[in-house]
Amino acid sequence: MQVLRDIETWPRPTRGTAVTIGAYDGVHLGHRAVIASVRDLAAAHGLATAVVTFDRHPAAVVRPDSAPPLLTDLEQKLELLATTGVDYTLVLHFDDARSKEPAEEFVTEVLVGSLNARAVVVGEDFHFGHRRSGNVALLRDMGAKLGFEVLGIDLVGTDGRPAAGEERVSSTAIRKALRHGDLARANRLLGRFHEVRGAVVGGDKRARELGFPTANIAVPSEICLPADGIYAGWYLRPDGLARPAALSLGRRPTFYEDAESSLLEAHLLDFEGDLYGEPARVRFVERLRDERKFDSVDALVEQMERDCRQARRILGATPP
Repeated sequence: MQVLRDIETWPRPTRGTAVTIGAYDGVHLGHRAVIASVRDLAAAHGLATAVVTFDRHPAAVVRPDSAPPLLTDLEQKLELLATTGVDYTLVLHFDDARSKEPAEEFVTEVLVGSLNARAVVVGEDFHFGHRRSGNVALLRDMGAKLGFEVLGIDLVGTDGRPAAGEERVSSTAIRKALRHGDLARANRLLGRFHEVRGAVVGGDKRARELGFPTANIAVPSEICLPADGIYAGWYLRPDGLARPAALSLGRRPTFYEDAESSLLEAHLLDFEGDLYGEPARVRFVERLRDERKFDSVDALVEQMERDCRQARRILGATPP
């Protein structure tokens, strides 16, 4: 997959493209169904395939106070898109000027002018442009004049078929599942384990004193974390090696009454070594239990031992 960031300097594809547009946060099963339709259209008409996305979620600019937490940062989004078999991903810088761009201008400048679009695939409820004035009807009207066809598709379920209500796959549904601690549903809609990334930073070393040294992972505040609790998961090191881990996400109420924010800690099973400063990737596999306050340190240690045994059973020996 070729990543394009400057539409002014790269050559317009002469054979034309089949294009889809969106934030593509999470690159979940619904997104993959849309891209599959793009690839089918491209194969039928001899076109290249392209995704148009943005370097930040548009809501972060348009309504920053209520912008949703991200399922993926830009780097991870591009990595996931590269696995879909698409030829190009065009990453547009989204700022205040872009948010005020008329929908018609976006079509002529980006879709036609830069990508030579011959087919556009989006969800039936897709909106774009200033004040969300662009929609499927506008695309079809402009496509009839500018030479591209438009396919509007319904949201799908995990089986790839059109679905309604709670069965639909969407970034919003995944965030809701994570927020409510339903990791199984979130992973099912994603089609993979939910992953977060961050650097390993120093902590108070309290877990080490208890016999369970942990890597404290500084996850950026804009990234969507699951609900506080204890999880089984995988810790991926920079060399790609995956280590089984018991994950603690929360405010450590046994020791702190008023922690300001949740902390993600990963205890790597059967591992000794220095992780400080390295970039970490953590995949949440299964929720083990809620976080809770213990009456004594001994009771907490006994529970941590049980958590580690359960995580080991769940994860087995085969990395993701």
